[in-house]
Amino acid sequence: MSDDGGSGRLSRVAGTAAMWLFGLLWALPLLYAIWAAIHPPLYATEFELRSPLTLANFAQAWDAAPFARYFLNTVLLVTFTVVGQCVLATLAAFAFARFSFRGRDLLFSALLLQLMVSPSILLVWNYREISWLGLANTIPAMGIPYLGSALGIFLLRQNFRTIPSELDDAARLEGCSLLGRLWKVYVPLSRSTYVAFALTSIAYHWNDFLWPLVISDSVTTRPLTVGLEIFATPDQGVQWSLVTAATLLSSTPLLVAFLVFQRQFVQSFLRIGIR
Repeated sequence: MSDDGGSGRLSRVAGTAAMWLFGLLWALPLLYAIWAAIHPPLYATEFELRSPLTLANFAQAWDAAPFARYFLNTVLLVTFTVVGQCVLATLAAFAFARFSFRGRDLLFSALLLQLMVSPSILLVWNYREISWLGLANTIPAMGIPYLGSALGIFLLRQNFRTIPSELDDAARLEGCSLLGRLWKVYVPLSRSTYVAFALTSIAYHWNDFLWPLVISDSVTTRPLTVGLEIFATPDQGVQWSLVTAATLLSSTPLLVAFLVFQRQFVQSFLRIGIR
């Protein structure tokens, strides 16, 4: 018994040490970005504890490129995409969860195949369709290919199926229409799922680079990722202090959002996995 208890404690200690090690390795790039951003360029690669601190890199990076416009474009893109995804996913998930129709399971299985397809495979097809619609170099063009989210439909469908049908029947007896029941019963009871999906979608589209790079070619539509890439590759050489400062400026909103909603995010995906 004592040997088993000792081996169990040893396993837990080893597991904890491994998690801390992997966590540190994951955080190293972020720690370096913070170090380089708050120190003068001369000390960006010299890790001396007495190095002088400065916030001038953030001001210089902000003034060196139209980051205010990039931020606005990114916020508009993410808002348009996430709102559209939530609306379409809600309607589709409700249909898959509460309606019986021929081929429902087959159609749902085909929909889930989207999760296995990389968006980059459809790059040429999406560009041709967007150009045919005359929407190239617009913010909606960057979000339209992603409006039908299989992940959002799957998460909401799983959550809707756990809502007792008695609540639906009670709302019907009160005179609620179909959309009224969806809005007053299903949506409020799926709030944590919406939060988890919204955070996932926001993080993806905030960091999306390839499709915005292809479809946008002006400052008026260019998001943060493309603007940051252009800023980070000047002809005169890379200034790592400015690049890391600009990177932190662009990633801070995501870090703050995750820290604020991390409990809802983790709990929602845990409940989905249990179901």
